[in-house]
Amino acid sequence: MNPITGLLTALGALTAVFVGAWTRAVLAVRREQPAPTSPAADARPSPTHIGVGAVTNFFDTLGIGSFATTTALFRWLKLVPDRIIPGTLNAGHALPTVVQAFIYTSIIPVDAVTLFSMIGAAVLGAWLGAGIVAGWSKRNVQIGMGFALLAAATFFTMKQLSLFPAGSEAIGVRGVWLIVAVAGNFMLGALMSLGIGLYAPCMILVGLLGMSERTAFPIMMGSCAFLMPVGSLRFIREKAYSLRAAIGLAVGGVPGVLIAAYIVKSLNLVTVRWLVIVVVVYTAITMLYSAFADQRSTAGAPLEAA
Repeated sequence: MNPITGLLTALGALTAVFVGAWTRAVLAVRREQPAPTSPAADARPSPTHIGVGAVTNFFDTLGIGSFATTTALFRWLKLVPDRIIPGTLNAGHALPTVVQAFIYTSIIPVDAVTLFSMIGAAVLGAWLGAGIVAGWSKRNVQIGMGFALLAAATFFTMKQLSLFPAGSEAIGVRGVWLIVAVAGNFMLGALMSLGIGLYAPCMILVGLLGMSERTAFPIMMGSCAFLMPVGSLRFIREKAYSLRAAIGLAVGGVPGVLIAAYIVKSLNLVTVRWLVIVVVVYTAITMLYSAFADQRSTAGAPLEAA
């Protein structure tokens, strides 16, 4: 069997396992709570949730990314509490990303050893990271996501200013560079748990490794497609996500991916990227402000009571 065919077969099997495990987890929560009072039990997405999924995954397929933009929309529209945004992003964007992975991995050549190694590293990083972030307090999530969003804005700006390494025509690496690739993607996988997407940092990593920029697409999409179902299940088990928002992202996201990949195919996104940078920086600052404002109010409460 062709290695890429084997990879996509494994991805299909993993996706089926993910959907089955997610369904069982939802049914278990709903049995515990007959009324859908928990964010992890309410499975009724609104048109707004579906619209957010369609728009963010449409632009994700064209290279904008989905995590930072979705976080900004969630906060602006007050759709999801800050503490459970990371889990919602990972669970909701998983299926659209799987669709992207099937598309890009099938049409862009990349060395199988490099691809498999970087995907495996990202999955391990996401599994470990999700286990930590799922148990964080609201303030810790706000601080972590605030700084992660600032990092994302930095990566977006680097892309806009053409500061990415030039790369070459190579489609894989070996030796020390393969070790660097694995270590780098492990860290990027872990950061996915905080809501920072893989697209821009993966492009930088691929360029630093001296590989063709095009190879970042199957590496990034493949890494996300494998790690998001794995990491999401930890958030789902901890009930650290919004079910209705996650379903909305998935329902709207899959058509958004297909429209972008097969109908629109390409757009001039320079102005859109600058707008995204401004929105993401604003979202990061307001999230950090909320975290430290809550800390001050909590610290002052005993004094006021006294």
